[in-house]
Amino acid sequence: MWHPVGELPARVYWRRRAVVLIVLLAVLGGGGWLGFTLLANRDGGDATASDATVPEPALERVVPSLSAVATPDPPPVAETAAETAAPAPAPPAGGPCTDDLLALEVRAPATVAVGSKPTFELAVANVSAVPCVRALDKGLQEILLLDPAGNRVWGSNDCFPEASSDLRTLAPGEVVSMPLVWGGLTSEPTCTAPRTTPAPGTYLLRGRLDTKVSADATITLG
Repeated sequence: MWHPVGELPARVYWRRRAVVLIVLLAVLGGGGWLGFTLLANRDGGDATASDATVPEPALERVVPSLSAVATPDPPPVAETAAETAAPAPAPPAGGPCTDDLLALEVRAPATVAVGSKPTFELAVANVSAVPCVRALDKGLQEILLLDPAGNRVWGSNDCFPEASSDLRTLAPGEVVSMPLVWGGLTSEPTCTAPRTTPAPGTYLLRGRLDTKVSADATITLG
């Protein structure tokens, strides 16, 4: 067995035996390694199936679940301005009748004859809920006659100004009418310009009580 017999040189037979031996060792080693691997995988698979849990996804480890996040309570709904705004305090009883507590109106006939001497009225009313005090002096009362363009035609205090002292307490809702007579002629504040009769047409009447000014009223001269 150890001494090759044949026609070929001895080294050829030794080389063949070495190759066969190497192949045999490789087969035996590979079979042993395969068997060991199968046994190890079986044991490890059983342990993993029984003991290991499903790994947590990477996203779950980075972002916490919504149930674990504490959300702050929403702020209370802001009340509307109407609910939060405190009512304006009522004016004190017996205090001054400021302009916002008064209503002022000019009362006049709708039509008057040219050259006549009509009487106009300046009506002031206390529109507040409490009594108040206002000066109704003659010098503080005025009615103006204006043309449609707003140019001044006549003023009740131009040529015949009157002076008086009339400090009056007006009850809630009380209306005081103050008559003013127009002489039917034009005028200006210095009363030095010639006074003439206005032409027929439509004009405006505007009243004033010191700093309180009325809305314009329409009057026709015919």
